[in-house]
Amino acid sequence: MATAIAADGISKRYRIGELQAAYGTLRDSLAHATRRMLGREHHEPEEIWALRDVSFEIEEGEVVGLIGRNGAGKSTLLRVLNRITTPTSGQAVIRGRIGSLLEVGTGFHPELTGRENVYLNGTILGMRRQEIARKFDEIVTFAGVERFVDTPVKRYSSGMSVRLAFAVAAHLEPEILLVDEVLAVGDAEFRRRCLGRMQDLGETGRTIVFVSHNMQAITQLCDRSILLDQGSIELDGPSSDVVRRYLEEHAGAAAQRSWPRLEDAPGDDLVRIRSVRVVNARGELTEVADVRRPVGIELGLTILRRGEDAITPKIKLVDGQGQVAFNAIDTDPRWLEPSAPGDYVVTAWIPSNLLNEGLVNVGVSVVKLATVKFHHHAGVHDAVSFHVQDPGEGDSSRGRYLGSWQGSVRPLIEWTCEVG
Repeated sequence: MATAIAADGISKRYRIGELQAAYGTLRDSLAHATRRMLGREHHEPEEIWALRDVSFEIEEGEVVGLIGRNGAGKSTLLRVLNRITTPTSGQAVIRGRIGSLLEVGTGFHPELTGRENVYLNGTILGMRRQEIARKFDEIVTFAGVERFVDTPVKRYSSGMSVRLAFAVAAHLEPEILLVDEVLAVGDAEFRRRCLGRMQDLGETGRTIVFVSHNMQAITQLCDRSILLDQGSIELDGPSSDVVRRYLEEHAGAAAQRSWPRLEDAPGDDLVRIRSVRVVNARGELTEVADVRRPVGIELGLTILRRGEDAITPKIKLVDGQGQVAFNAIDTDPRWLEPSAPGDYVVTAWIPSNLLNEGLVNVGVSVVKLATVKFHHHAGVHDAVSFHVQDPGEGDSSRGRYLGSWQGSVRPLIEWTCEVG
């Protein structure tokens, strides 16, 4: 297939504290020279490289995700591809008509109405008036601004502006669509329609570069992704592999914790917690759990003496919004009597298709069950954390749905249907 985007050694440098003037006056030049002669020249401004030697090719019809932490260079790269920013070195060759949504209302004139801006943007894209008119009603309906289409855009809310901007970019049939964090604004229904529209465009052979922090959208829409870190490409490959690397190395999960010295471990003279790990079905440490597979919370315990009462391990899972997903204790009969001294390794297995996507924090403890109220002997509030990821293959409880899924859990439940 033909290449739609070819980036060759793109680098972009910014100088912090330096005013980039369009031109300099003779007075400015003389003052600058005098300061240098007298040794009073200011220190050189600090340099920051937003991009460093970025090279890749995107074929026609590819849908490519661009991910990375804030400040990794994603938006700068899109601005270079869209000819908004000139690279310090390197070049990007674009073959095809570009439509972009890089910021809210990008390319809109605030004094013009919504209708006039639709036609203006279409003209900039190189479309004829008849082509724009044919798509106009569909654009306005998608954006949900029918009542305000003849109102100046400066009176639109930010939500209205971004809805119309996305509708224009996605419906005027550009050959290449650049989208930056469109899912960060708007309500859930709008985000769902955005994802659906981009999926439709991808299926019709459009080339799409999609920047997002929504990993489920990336894995669902993009077969290929590029991970940027500090302005350079860290990994370029299948989205499932790239997303996993990003979550493991950059998204803040800490899947293991240990206390080598027993006297420093959480607990008391009865029991101590030596270690906590998140493990996959093979018992291997993991920071990213497939929503369709079981994941284990492994505790290393040392019971120092036989107590008077029975004790048992307990876990508490909290989602990324701070909501408790569930608490669980080990109900095996071995914990019904006071435990003998020794080292124990116990694993709480969380079933497949239970947790929702996102970051999960795990608290662990050892509790006494003699009364209705738990009595903690050892505990760590935020012991470990891990990410739950849905590869987006349609066989989880989310099916083919593209939007976010509310709640801490999302079990794959059994459905029955009778046709009358």
